[in-house]
Amino acid sequence: MFTTEKEKIIILASQSPRRAEILKKASYHFLPFPVYVSEIPRENLSLDEQIIDIAQRKAQACLDQWPDRSLNAVILASDTMVCMNEKAYGKPENEQMAFDFLKLFSGRTHQVKTAVILIDLLSKEVLSHIETSNVHFKNLTDSEIWDYIRTQEPMDKAGAYGIQGLGGKFVEKFEGDFNNIVGLPLHAIEKIFMMKKWQFKKI
Repeated sequence: MFTTEKEKIIILASQSPRRAEILKKASYHFLPFPVYVSEIPRENLSLDEQIIDIAQRKAQACLDQWPDRSLNAVILASDTMVCMNEKAYGKPENEQMAFDFLKLFSGRTHQVKTAVILIDLLSKEVLSHIETSNVHFKNLTDSEIWDYIRTQEPMDKAGAYGIQGLGGKFVEKFEGDFNNIVGLPLHAIEKIFMMKKWQFKKI
């Protein structure tokens, strides 16, 4: 595809295959650049501030490590947390923790929050956004939860489930961007692109 000098490329500062898949489905040309930072939240921050802070750590690590500062590109970093009553539920450390998370969500509504940090590589302009979606679970039996855990799908997912996978059967309804619940609020990101009048290389 023909590109112009004005067209930017996305540098995806993430190791998440789900975020990469969202960008692929939207036909964005992007360069994956996984970074590894501490994802331990700072206790003196609010929940939203904690999520934004972790995304900022990823974006800054990518900026520090990226070798070509002359590339017309935008760093995209994000962090997703599953929350209920202002408490975050990350990736479960073991199967019992996964069970406890899912049992807690059963028949109730929780939130999925994703923070996004964008850094223009040339201008160093930094933009941030946080998106919140509500997810309501069906009433789950213990056997349904354990059957799901045995698939191992919950073990690398925030909140111990993936709405885009087998965990989707637990969801009665949701409010907001489906992609945000998966891990990247594409609608909100594209609104920022339009606001900044950024044009991106597509595939």
